[in-house]
Amino acid sequence: MDSGEELLVEAAPYCCSSCDGGEVNARSMARRSHKRKTRSLSTSSAGSSTEHSRRNQSLHGPSPVTTFGPKACMLQNPHTVMHIQDPASQKLTWNKPPKSVLVIKKIRDASLLQPFKELCIFLTEVKDMIVYVEKKVLEDPAISDDENFGAITEKFCTFRDDLDDISNRVDFIICLGGDGTLLYASSLFQESVPPVMAFHLGSLGFLTPFKFDTYQSQVDQVIEGNAAIVLRSRLKVRVLKENWEKKARLDEKGIILTNGDTESRWKSVQYQVLNEVVVDRGPSSYLSNVDLFLDGHLITTVQGDGVIVSTPTGSTAYAVAAGASMIHPNVPAIMITPICPHSLSFRPIVVPAGVELKIMLSCDARNTAWVSFDGRKRQEICHGDRLTLS
Repeated sequence: MDSGEELLVEAAPYCCSSCDGGEVNARSMARRSHKRKTRSLSTSSAGSSTEHSRRNQSLHGPSPVTTFGPKACMLQNPHTVMHIQDPASQKLTWNKPPKSVLVIKKIRDASLLQPFKELCIFLTEVKDMIVYVEKKVLEDPAISDDENFGAITEKFCTFRDDLDDISNRVDFIICLGGDGTLLYASSLFQESVPPVMAFHLGSLGFLTPFKFDTYQSQVDQVIEGNAAIVLRSRLKVRVLKENWEKKARLDEKGIILTNGDTESRWKSVQYQVLNEVVVDRGPSSYLSNVDLFLDGHLITTVQGDGVIVSTPTGSTAYAVAAGASMIHPNVPAIMITPICPHSLSFRPIVVPAGVELKIMLSCDARNTAWVSFDGRKRQEICHGDRLTLS
């Protein structure tokens, strides 16, 4: 029901979770609510002011109102309808039984060697699965020199980060490490990401809820499809860089000549970001000066050390250290956080997830800016370049 109907005293019959789908009339509902309010009055006298209002029992909050008065209503657009699901009811299921798994291990960490070997032996020998491992992981002398583990590594499918595309070969991912390992796993899949099972074996564990002590039973539950999932949104970032090249012309004899004229050509690169995009002043001692646009409209000019554009997942990382609030991963939003702003009135901003942001250097900026994506792919942003985020 919508928010307007919830304020009525004599509400229509409704279904609740405690009645097995049966209808409860308003009289019995009022009798139950009266008992609850009587008990709450013993601890607070403020409840009398809300005697005739009924609290919202939904986990999602009120649904948007789509009718306004006797004749006006909202035009239904299926492309803008957003369905919010109860986080507790999001369950994993498989169309077909999973057969392949990607194991991501934190590089150069001796404490992960034994858990990595145990997990790989369990997946290959017990579960009979195809295991994908990065080639640089197997180049570790502690793994390559282990003769007992050599028979297992021969069954692995190896790949290289920048050369091989495994997006359509992996059914799910297992990460051994901390949050940085999970961010790296996300960067390997620029389109659809398989389910990620992250074990907390690193320094930071905001995104790694699984304990390795009972990894066998937990992996069994994931393979059987008996596991809850948390959906996390990513930022689609497009970097447009303006390249100036000299024009070439031909003389009467067909010889290529250059007259010093230049022409502009755009170079576009796209990234998928799980945590945040950081635009900062880099090695310069001057303040960064960038313009921030929202759906084509100039919102503000960020003057300071930089700006952070983060997802709800990234709101617990660099953004919260810069003074932003933490956002639940099920909230569709984008967080904009200034880094040490020159203006005291510029506070963190939360915008809807459906908007498009654009960041570019101000025309009066003294120096260039630098941008990084989840702490990777750091590059310089010059005058004329732009970032679009959605």
